[in-house]
Amino acid sequence: MVTRLRLHILLALFFAFAAGAEAPRGYYRFPAIHGDTIVFTAEGDLWRVAASGGVAQRLTTHPGMESHAAISPNGTWVAFSAEYEGPTEVYTMPLAGGLPARQTFEGGRALVAGWTPGGRVLYATEWFATLPNWQLATLEPQTGQKQVLPLAQASQGTFDPDSNTLFFTRLAKQGSSTKRYQGGWVENLWRFAEGDAEAQPLTADFKGTSRNPMYWNGRLYFASDRDGVMNLWSMKPDGSDVKPLTRHQDYDVKSPALHGGRIVYQHGADLRLLDLAAGTDTVLDIRLASDFDQQRERWVQKPLDYLTSAHLSPTGDRLALTARGQVFVAPLEQGRFVEVPRKANVRYRNARFLPDGKSLVALSDETGEWEFWRLPANGVGPAVALTTNATRFRFAGVPSPDGKRLAWADKDRKFWVHEIETGVTTLVAQSRYRGFEEFSWSPDSQWLAYVDHASNLVQRIHLYRVSDQTRLAVTSDRVESFSPAWS
Repeated sequence: MVTRLRLHILLALFFAFAAGAEAPRGYYRFPAIHGDTIVFTAEGDLWRVAASGGVAQRLTTHPGMESHAAISPNGTWVAFSAEYEGPTEVYTMPLAGGLPARQTFEGGRALVAGWTPGGRVLYATEWFATLPNWQLATLEPQTGQKQVLPLAQASQGTFDPDSNTLFFTRLAKQGSSTKRYQGGWVENLWRFAEGDAEAQPLTADFKGTSRNPMYWNGRLYFASDRDGVMNLWSMKPDGSDVKPLTRHQDYDVKSPALHGGRIVYQHGADLRLLDLAAGTDTVLDIRLASDFDQQRERWVQKPLDYLTSAHLSPTGDRLALTARGQVFVAPLEQGRFVEVPRKANVRYRNARFLPDGKSLVALSDETGEWEFWRLPANGVGPAVALTTNATRFRFAGVPSPDGKRLAWADKDRKFWVHEIETGVTTLVAQSRYRGFEEFSWSPDSQWLAYVDHASNLVQRIHLYRVSDQTRLAVTSDRVESFSPAWS
């Protein structure tokens, strides 16, 4: 009995050690595939792993970002975008590892889009455009010879190797990352055959996004948000017979790449592999053999480089500083330097003094949303939540001179006033345009001046009266007015 118990204990310890010694997971982006090899970006570097998953091997180690990998048709080279010398340029290196060779000298924003069937690197650049537009170009890695494709606003592309037809994405990804975007910068797919006078649209019947074209076996594969979430779809080369391939409802499909009937793509923090013939779609169990140096605790040599806000106390003798999610109170002349306590997983923003000078108000993410909290200015005592109703990102709160109210704006362009004693929050207004800015309370706390935008986007100063919630525009929409202050 004792021997069996000892055996169970030893087995439990062994499996616990094995689990603890297992290589950790990472956050995987920009995958590329060729045969049974996948190259992806994690920790800002390129990694190589088998298509079945496993422990990945690091290919690059530079502190800058390496991304947008694409493996050559013969499977021996990888092209990628990197920041080795500062700007983002195109580089190539052996897939087995080796010294990267710089291929472009265009001052940045050169993004690898793939390879041509003939072994030239296909990349997107703004270098050759007279207007700020993306264009696709190809380059010969051995000679550096370049050729700009005769297409305006093309940012991604793939070739039909039989007909040399190019399928490309018109317009680059717009920067807001808005879900279900249908604005003027929406990405869509086009076809351009060699010898054609004009390119032909393929997805003009859909108002949303279609991007990341990939060609294989007579069909065009791509990512689109036709069902509300970015998923994989396929269609015939003429744009007909559109079919869904994946039906994710949580995370968008990002950066898909295809080779030999298999598509690898980013989904959340993972990579998934879709086998078109088998119809299987599996999460790849990828581990990183890394020292995770960026996660090590280290000294901040110049804290003021990370300063995000500063606010003077009512008596002018102290300064509330916010840096790297922490709040400090510094004396201007003599006195004690205070580090306001916080929980290890909590981050503060925009700390400022309340009128009594004994407390601070700051935004805290302790609940998972940005709520306003009262903090002790002397660092003694607990933090107290002032609000509990956040649903959107909030900007800095401005307390009234009597300390009874707090005003702020949020990401929904809404303007709120909160009664600190009662906990009642009132929605004052919602801006139709760029939102509210530059709150300034009157000395008697009865009026609040602020900036809103007119329909022509000119800044106008408005007044809000607390007693009856009256709002007045006090400047014209013909001239810019901002930075209100009370005498």
